[in-house]
Amino acid sequence: MLSRLTFATCLIAFSALASAAPSATAKREIQALMEALSTSSCEFQRNGTWHGRDEARKHLQRKYDYLLKKNLVDTAEQFIERAASKSSMSGKAYQVRCPGQPAQPAATWFTAKLEALRGSGAPVR
Repeated sequence: MLSRLTFATCLIAFSALASAAPSATAKREIQALMEALSTSSCEFQRNGTWHGRDEARKHLQRKYDYLLKKNLVDTAEQFIERAASKSSMSGKAYQVRCPGQPAQPAATWFTAKLEALRGSGAPVR
């Protein structure tokens, strides 16, 4: 009886996770993060090659769309961790390089943008 109850509890929890979707707030934050990159003068490095902001935005949008289909992202933090931090294929960390600043891990850059967005309530640039 206990194992059936445990199984049922796990099944319910898994179903809830599988059907999770980003809240309206999370969707706005994720879009604001991608907008921050695409309106910046920064470059985005993936797998050792630097890309302009438009190409970077398209790449991240494709990864985000994939994660949405698979129900694997429901917060801005998950977007950063699962889409904007490293290559899914090579495992190499992404970098962001802005004029006059050294390159930094993309996860650091996006996390700072998210914190600024949440702290100020103003658009992130």
